[in-house]
Amino acid sequence: MKLSKNNSRRILTTHAGSLPRSRSLVELYSDKTLGKEIDTLKLSAEITAATSSVVNKQAEVGIDIPSNGEQSREAFFLYVQNRMTGFGKTWSRPAGNELLNYPEFKLSREKVLNKKIAVSNFKPPMAIGEVNYGDTNANEDEINLFLKTLKFHDTKFTDAFITAPSPGIIVRAMKNRFYPNQDEYLSAVAEALTYEYKSAIEAGLILQIDAPDLALERHISFHDRPLSEFLTFVDSVITLINKSIAGLPKERIRLHVCYGNYESPHDQDVPLEIILPHLFEANVSGFLFPFANPRHQHELKLFKKYKLKPEQYLIVGAIETLSAFVEHPEVIADRLELAANFVGDPRRIMAGTDCGFDTSAGMGRLTSDVVWAKLRSLAEGAKLASARLL
Repeated sequence: MKLSKNNSRRILTTHAGSLPRSRSLVELYSDKTLGKEIDTLKLSAEITAATSSVVNKQAEVGIDIPSNGEQSREAFFLYVQNRMTGFGKTWSRPAGNELLNYPEFKLSREKVLNKKIAVSNFKPPMAIGEVNYGDTNANEDEINLFLKTLKFHDTKFTDAFITAPSPGIIVRAMKNRFYPNQDEYLSAVAEALTYEYKSAIEAGLILQIDAPDLALERHISFHDRPLSEFLTFVDSVITLINKSIAGLPKERIRLHVCYGNYESPHDQDVPLEIILPHLFEANVSGFLFPFANPRHQHELKLFKKYKLKPEQYLIVGAIETLSAFVEHPEVIADRLELAANFVGDPRRIMAGTDCGFDTSAGMGRLTSDVVWAKLRSLAEGAKLASARLL
């Protein structure tokens, strides 16, 4: 199986990872997170059915490089509390300063969130003990279920990927109440995550490291601190990621960086140009950035100035994951053609999404019918762009 940069025939399609979960699966995850007793056999059955369903749908709509939709997890990083030791209790994660200028919107957003049956990223656990990777069975079960499901589509997919969080998002969201300092906590989490990173590669999957912290945290936990402190944090995370993936084939690793998968003005987002040189220090081959939303579309042109290394490729966020508008295939093709022009080679781009569609169970804004229509349009747009460029 080849990546798009090695595929001269067409631009391949992928996405950022999470896909809509069924109502029953969301309710089970929500109850579990709230500490309620749940039927574990029912949860296992729901996960199996959901994984099969999302893989089948990805094949149907034309995704070349699918994921398991993160159906085996309650949220893209919160799930580690069940696999790693040391986490417990909860705290209220501050929202940063981005909504201070929009009190009406802030109140409206809170009312909507309070009505949702969902797993909240705003009430994460804390580190209250030593962090180690404890439950390897859960990780193995997730991977094996995904691989088993993929076997039914041997000729349909070009490759497949699975996500794992950056150590930075865990450390910033899951407050330290054990380690003497933040650096020791970050190092411990990074070392624990090494297991998941290696497991993905050993299973033959592409590893996608989800690192919203490398952009998002500027307006969340670093909003009242100098930019230099945030960039020091970014460099520390990149250094630890590189240490964790040392010895793994970089051509099988990609990095996803974004500004948070939620609707807001986003006018406090750190410009990509500021962080991009730091992100380029990651020893990965692929980068996935959001370019479909109206706050960051213009940043595609940065790739004319900041060049990818010869072995690297760009996954273009060409689908907005928070809007119910189904992008026209021509719009997607235009975005991909623009990206190919800036990158300099259409064989070094893929078509993707700005972020996941349900990064925390039940928090996704879009219904599944809209999501699948968007992904189908993504595939159609990639075909149009391929016909024009390759």
